[in-house]
Amino acid sequence: MLSATGASKGIGIGKVFIVKDQELSFEQKTTENPEEEIIRYKNAVEVFCKNTEKAADRLKESASEKEAEILMGHILMIKDPYMNGEIKNKIESGQSAESAVDTVCNMFITVFSSTDDELTKQRATDVADIKTALLCLLLGIEEKSIADVPKGTIIVAKDLTPSMTAGIKKENVEGIITETGGKTSHSAILARALEIPAVLSLENACKIFSEGSQVIVDGTEGIVIKEPDERQLSEYMKKREIYLNEKEELKKYIGKETITKDGIKVELVGNIGKPDDANNVLECDGEGVGLFRTEFLFMDREKAPTEEEQFEAYKKAALIMKEKPVIIRTLDIGGDKDIPYMQLKKEENPFLGFRAVRYCLKNQELYHNQLKAILRASAYGNIKIMIPLVTCLNELTEVKDMILQIKSELENENISYNKNIEVGVMIETPAASLIADILAKEADFFSIGTNDLTGYTMCVDRGNKNVSYLYSPFEPAVLRSIEHIIKCAKAKNIPVGMCGEAASDPMLIPLLVSFGLDEYSVTPTSVLETRKNISNWSKAEADKIAQTVMNFNTKNEIIEYLSKI
Repeated sequence: MLSATGASKGIGIGKVFIVKDQELSFEQKTTENPEEEIIRYKNAVEVFCKNTEKAADRLKESASEKEAEILMGHILMIKDPYMNGEIKNKIESGQSAESAVDTVCNMFITVFSSTDDELTKQRATDVADIKTALLCLLLGIEEKSIADVPKGTIIVAKDLTPSMTAGIKKENVEGIITETGGKTSHSAILARALEIPAVLSLENACKIFSEGSQVIVDGTEGIVIKEPDERQLSEYMKKREIYLNEKEELKKYIGKETITKDGIKVELVGNIGKPDDANNVLECDGEGVGLFRTEFLFMDREKAPTEEEQFEAYKKAALIMKEKPVIIRTLDIGGDKDIPYMQLKKEENPFLGFRAVRYCLKNQELYHNQLKAILRASAYGNIKIMIPLVTCLNELTEVKDMILQIKSELENENISYNKNIEVGVMIETPAASLIADILAKEADFFSIGTNDLTGYTMCVDRGNKNVSYLYSPFEPAVLRSIEHIIKCAKAKNIPVGMCGEAASDPMLIPLLVSFGLDEYSVTPTSVLETRKNISNWSKAEADKIAQTVMNFNTKNEIIEYLSKI
């Protein structure tokens, strides 16, 4: 039995098909005819774009428009003036088209891979996908396809790229195993969209398994069983049947309110990274957007988006959600999210450095443009503003002062906006937790960011394998912090939500019900399951669980107890 990252729920039983690396060797030679090489490169890009559009159309049919956008993003990336310009510059300086594509793509792969942020790392996979496709075209090699694998196949690959996934016939694929990728990687997103069980980040997977051998993939638990015996096969066939029945049962929660067993109504909303993701929230029956991560509007560009560009993006999300809430987090840059044109200086401890609201308050023009764009967009829906990485009251009051100033500008310019727009705080630092009672006097709402709150409270870099065992929201220090934050919000009668991964954890939900959490912001695909899990608890039942849990001294005691209820 092998353990890794369960990235797409379900159980698959089938025969292994190993996706081998494409052989793309070429001679690193200089060219005496750059014009000819540029024509070859342009032709390859043109064919690449046509092929990618076709692949996106196939993916739209097999998954959804949201997943197809991942592939369409590859077209935007290769047409990006900076990437495109760098490749042409290399060719003009004497490199062949192949060499220029290889050099520039590898540069981007190195930059994106060097961060600890899974979403940024994923861009390295996208660039690698683009590089492979372009080199195949330039070298006249047919790109490998997994479209024709037989029924009952378990695909094993170093990484499942978006272009590979576009060719999958989901009725033929029982499961996916990769050597890389996490829960938020494109391979995970695509596997979930196709409803194929997937286990990712299994080291040396391509060497562990033999072509044609039988394997069980448990994407729910993150388990892979190599060459199972009869007992294991029987056990997992029963588990698969139970899982499919439970999945069918979730459909009865579509269109229902999110309420506890004793009728306490809460809000169940989704996290998004770009405006079009709001469609996915609605498709998954979310009741609003609890976190719009705006930094993704600033990435993959040569300069910051203008006020107008941002206004259109925020307006689009608001119009998609109609009157449902859309909480927009202002730019959270720095730490593991580096944007080259912002020229952030390298810091020894970037997570403790010049990032998020600290950066924004020192770059007033950039922040002014974002806040003004959000305020303008607030005329088109129920938009709220959330400030990240707050550690002291002054940061909140400075932002509110800027908002007041921008409101005056809009009045003078006769531009509509929501005069009563709410301004909240993302509570994700121990400092913010400790002064939550003070912040609650000035903030209109709280949203607990459990990912960073856990990391900062436990002093843990979750990407560091040596200390990652300490990264858990079930640590008593983290649970006490969450309870304290919610109590402070309740004392000042402001709503409090949670937008970290913990909001959808079934073991944590009874504690959150007991503490009085008002809003759960989750990955859109987790909406129905979270709604069901909330409905399983009454406040009285949850209070008994919380009372016991909060008297335990260790994470292990807490997890052992909660796993049995």
